[in-house]
Amino acid sequence: MHFCLTGQYTQRSLTAILESPTTDRQEAARKLIEAAGGRLISMYSVATDGPGVLVIFDVPDPSAAPAISGLTVALGTLQNVKLTRLFTQDEIKQVRQNAAKLRSSYNPPGS
Repeated sequence: MHFCLTGQYTQRSLTAILESPTTDRQEAARKLIEAAGGRLISMYSVATDGPGVLVIFDVPDPSAAPAISGLTVALGTLQNVKLTRLFTQDEIKQVRQNAAKLRSSYNPPGS
């Protein structure tokens, strides 16, 4: 399952990064995601709403993603974190097929 995690660095994290500007945060993210059985797909720095990150990763266990997200918050690395489940086009095709099968079973309000 693919996920997108976005968040802003905390003041503590920014101070640590400024003190060691060559630190490799991508390697730290990769290590955490791989420890959860996943794979880092890509990582970007973002400036929206303050210095932060956007990380796209794949994990086989859906409970691993919120564990990764929660850990970054609990340890004071990130704040204002958002975790979004991403769907591949093959997955979305299956969702659409399921919706088509279920369509006759649902009555919308006012019907």
